[in-house]
Amino acid sequence: MKIAAVLLSALLAGCASAPPPALPPGPSLFDDGAFGASSEPVDTSTLFALSPEMRAYLHSPGFSTRVREKGAVAGLLDALYDKGELKLEYESSTTRTAAQTFAAKSGNCLSLVIMTAAFAYQLGMKVQFQSVDVDETWSRTSGLYLVSSHVNLSLSTRNKEGLRIGDLDHPVTVDFLPPPEAARFRTRALEEDDIVTLYMNNRAAEALVQNRIDDAYWWARTAVARSNAPVMAFNTLGVVYQKRGDGEHAERVFRAALERDPDNLVVMQNLVPVLAANGKPAESAALAARLARLDPDPPFRFFDEGMKAFNRGDYAAAKRLFEREVERAPYNDEFHFWLALACLRLGEPARAREQLSIAIDTTTRRETRALYSAKLAHLRSLVPQAPAR
Repeated sequence: MKIAAVLLSALLAGCASAPPPALPPGPSLFDDGAFGASSEPVDTSTLFALSPEMRAYLHSPGFSTRVREKGAVAGLLDALYDKGELKLEYESSTTRTAAQTFAAKSGNCLSLVIMTAAFAYQLGMKVQFQSVDVDETWSRTSGLYLVSSHVNLSLSTRNKEGLRIGDLDHPVTVDFLPPPEAARFRTRALEEDDIVTLYMNNRAAEALVQNRIDDAYWWARTAVARSNAPVMAFNTLGVVYQKRGDGEHAERVFRAALERDPDNLVVMQNLVPVLAANGKPAESAALAARLARLDPDPPFRFFDEGMKAFNRGDYAAAKRLFEREVERAPYNDEFHFWLALACLRLGEPARAREQLSIAIDTTTRRETRALYSAKLAHLRSLVPQAPAR
């Protein structure tokens, strides 16, 4: 993990619906004087605000026709997500406001949820945000390990007496997972205030990835200071201190996080090296032993072992290890990419092409998709596919 930190980023967002306890008593978790001013406003007042372009789209003849023909909810979703209209694209690297998402025509699931809710509010719909119980997704960027969860929302229309109108007998769930996959997961209700806090934490995480430590601090600090701050926000703040070299505050924040969630594996992974660096080797070793019992095969273990095998030229072993990582994390494009390279070194071009194609389909970053596509095109030029029979 290189900086001895695991960042719980929530780049696809999610949190518990139960209200967390207040900040623990004792020394302050904040050290404002150690950080410079943020380079951007740490502000969420316009998170759901419509831009002039969004308002113009909302009142356009095409939009009005869709709503009139299909009903408010179906018309809105058809207008926003029909590929023939806005051509919105899922892209995970940046969490945006509603207006920024509309302008960029792309965003991660939290950004798309925020933009959809902004339009729904303007149309007088009932909006319910939801945390989705999907398996956490791990990725690794700029020396940081990122773990993401997921949110969606449901929409319904009501008349003045509170009864649903139009063609909707039940709320419609709007999700950015494939529909058959999204339908099988349980959800927990979130408030709009929870979405705001998740947005703050995402912005902090993204600033950390870009090594904008001061910006990351102010976003994370603002999230932690809120009454509904989730454990992930505490963890992000702890990583900020860790990157700044402030072990005392990092330990304090990680301990506060564990008071809220004593079995949180991510926080424990971060606290282990901090305790050792703070001159507490026995406590660090005891926590590491507990962590090993709870999570004997942490994320990226098989991948890292596979990379060692690959670098020493043992491609068969690398392939087996990459396959184990792919089996438990099938949506991580990096695993598929390196499995493709191992297959290529083993003289299995068809399998290599297959894995590169999966990497292209699973990545959520434009620049990575372009890289994989170029490599796949090069592979196809070197090893033509067998003609169809």
